[in-house]
Amino acid sequence: MSATRNQTAEIAVLFSAEERNTELREEVRLGLTSTPKELQPKWFYDVRGSELFDAITRLPEYYLTRAERSILERHAGEIAAMTGATTLIELGSGTSDKTRILLDALAPRLFVPFDVSEETLRASAQRLAREYPDLEVLAVVGDFEHHLPLLPANGRRLLAFLGSTIGNLQPTQRARFLNDVAATLGDGDAFLLGVDLVKSPSRLVAAYDDPAGVTSEFNLNVLRVLNRELSGDFDVSAFEHVAHWNAEAEWMEMFVRSLREQTVRLESLELEVAFDAGELMRTEISAKFHLRRLANELEAAGLAVERWWTDQARDFAVLLAWSTQGSTAPQR
Repeated sequence: MSATRNQTAEIAVLFSAEERNTELREEVRLGLTSTPKELQPKWFYDVRGSELFDAITRLPEYYLTRAERSILERHAGEIAAMTGATTLIELGSGTSDKTRILLDALAPRLFVPFDVSEETLRASAQRLAREYPDLEVLAVVGDFEHHLPLLPANGRRLLAFLGSTIGNLQPTQRARFLNDVAATLGDGDAFLLGVDLVKSPSRLVAAYDDPAGVTSEFNLNVLRVLNRELSGDFDVSAFEHVAHWNAEAEWMEMFVRSLREQTVRLESLELEVAFDAGELMRTEISAKFHLRRLANELEAAGLAVERWWTDQARDFAVLLAWSTQGSTAPQR
């Protein structure tokens, strides 16, 4: 499938609305009947959730986006020279805000934004197609835990996974994902990974519990998603946002806490769920990393780290890696 050069993006749907709804139903049923209760963070990102997350990235307490942007601004030219990529694929692309830095440095022939949210993806892909009229834009609606082997194989590819989104994966999920990435990369393809580093718990908690309440609204919005998608009757005002640093696991955790004893019904699942007063339901983890330890994880998955860069405060890192499963780095 190829895109036309008429300042519009082509959309490939690998994760249909029906498949998304089936997965939502299965994961929510499992999460709400587990002890303790838990939801997967992918369900945050409806249109409203994506807008709220974009607002979070602009908050003074949320250093992650600024730190990653500063690294890309300083080193995008170096990344372009090292990879020689003619195709840029961005997993979890969202609004593709930082992507422009890589697009300007790489000047690729093809850009493939990849995301689970079709509405957000369509809007951002069309915007980029207008901004870069000579760029072929093929937006792919998919789930990176299932659809990596179906990514376009055009030219030499740079597969980017930014924003420390990898931190949302449990360690076993993370290992499986990295193995999938290594198996997906072809000869000369590269993997660019952005990760948040371990730091003061007070700074981490502030980034996930801002005084303006934007993160709270983002977190509670997932209950509105369940109400809309699964005919639920969550009283959002009866829950509150909680952010906690788990020192043992070295990750931030977000929860919604029930403010009273209550029962919620999800009509589409024919499910009633009881909440105790004060009960926590986890909605996200965000792991923080040590560079050497992470490089070892990538190596174990078949990804050799070529180089990494950090911002001046060493808050954040961007790593460049090649697959050791048969592919080779380009000659420089």
